[in-house]
Amino acid sequence: MNYDSIFHFILMGCMLIIGLFILIAILRSFLGPKTTDRIIAVNMIGTFTIAIISILTIFLGEDYLADVCLVYATISFLSVVLLSKIWMGVYNEKNNKKTMGGEEE
Repeated sequence: MNYDSIFHFILMGCMLIIGLFILIAILRSFLGPKTTDRIIAVNMIGTFTIAIISILTIFLGEDYLADVCLVYATISFLSVVLLSKIWMGVYNEKNNKKTMGGEEE
């Protein structure tokens, strides 16, 4: 057994473990008791996907996958920022209605 096959075995093992973590994060995004837990789970899924793409870059020896990884990281970051912005808008609107309702009574 040469070093190249051991290296590929380790990379495959890392991708399998990260894939398991993605499944756990998907479960957390469905079950999470709070909306913030769900947003963090979506961020974790994006981060784990970036890690898998990075490992595939090394495993396959294709340099263009690193560019795909950077684009995916940017899109993942922007999606989490957008989800957080939407959540803060809903949260603030809910609190304003409670405040308005409390003053009227």
